[in-house]
Amino acid sequence: MHYRMLGASGTVVSTQTLGTMTFGAEADEETSGQIMTRFVEAGGTLVDTADVYSAGVSEEIIGRWLAQHPTDARGVVLATKGRFPMGEGANDVGLSRRHLREALDASLRRLGVDHVDLYQMHAWDALTPIEETLRFLDDAVSAGKISGYGFSNYLGWQLTKAVHVARAHGWAPPVTLQPQYNLLVRDIEHEVVPAALDAGMGLLPWSPLAGGWLSGKYRRDVSPTGATRLGENPERGMEAWEARNADERTWQVLAVVQEIADGHGVSPSQVALAWLGEQPAVTSVIIGARTVEQLDDNLHAADLRLSTEEIARLSEASAPRADDYPYGPAGIQQRHRSLTGGR
Repeated sequence: MHYRMLGASGTVVSTQTLGTMTFGAEADEETSGQIMTRFVEAGGTLVDTADVYSAGVSEEIIGRWLAQHPTDARGVVLATKGRFPMGEGANDVGLSRRHLREALDASLRRLGVDHVDLYQMHAWDALTPIEETLRFLDDAVSAGKISGYGFSNYLGWQLTKAVHVARAHGWAPPVTLQPQYNLLVRDIEHEVVPAALDAGMGLLPWSPLAGGWLSGKYRRDVSPTGATRLGENPERGMEAWEARNADERTWQVLAVVQEIADGHGVSPSQVALAWLGEQPAVTSVIIGARTVEQLDDNLHAADLRLSTEEIARLSEASAPRADDYPYGPAGIQQRHRSLTGGR
């Protein structure tokens, strides 16, 4: 395992993060505990959860594991999230001071701790003033309930606005952003990645294997069956599966991934994870697993080193589409003129 700084904070984390959305859902408590133990044994430190994962059960499982493994727990960097409803009340949702106070306290109780290292806003809230949210987070840092905070699923302008509002008031700044990012989903490179780099924030990509597509488990024009997330629940996401299956770009990317994997004698998953870990602003890649065997395969990606040529091939095959203004040819020409003083 390797380590990096968590954004602009002073906290050091492993370059792979254990995502625990499966805990209490696709992985029972015994399996979840085995996954936690294996991750820590491999040198992993950052563990990511959320209050809504399995309706709080994920946090509870992690809390019991921490209590049962006090020595190992000292090295865990703990991250959770709040934003979405855990109740049915009008104030049981959003990024208001009221909801975040209750959500954070409830997460701390389920986790059995008095603070978390990273508290993340699970999505943007268009109704709550950003000042209210950021002031609460600054107060939570001062109170010692959180060491730092970050965002998830924010757009570039939302991230930048939050950064500058925090700076203007002298409040603690955000340190991370958790976006969807992988070889098949790279649109965040247009605006979000530059915004994160400008703010000195670290990226914690989720869905690094694009819902299993980059693991090589799916075959062209063959509906998923059996031990895959879609195969076991064919009604879930099949419309998205059909769209991705019909997209020629999908199979071009997968072909390059498989060829490079064969050259190294590793799984396609490891190649996809290794590529992502080398992208600008990426601090730690979130890996999720339903079994210890899946986790072990993903953990090996931490030591896989792709050549400059291999990274370039993967990047070229998966290049995000940008055919329209302002990202297409016309927009590129206009930006070039503005940077060079032309008209």
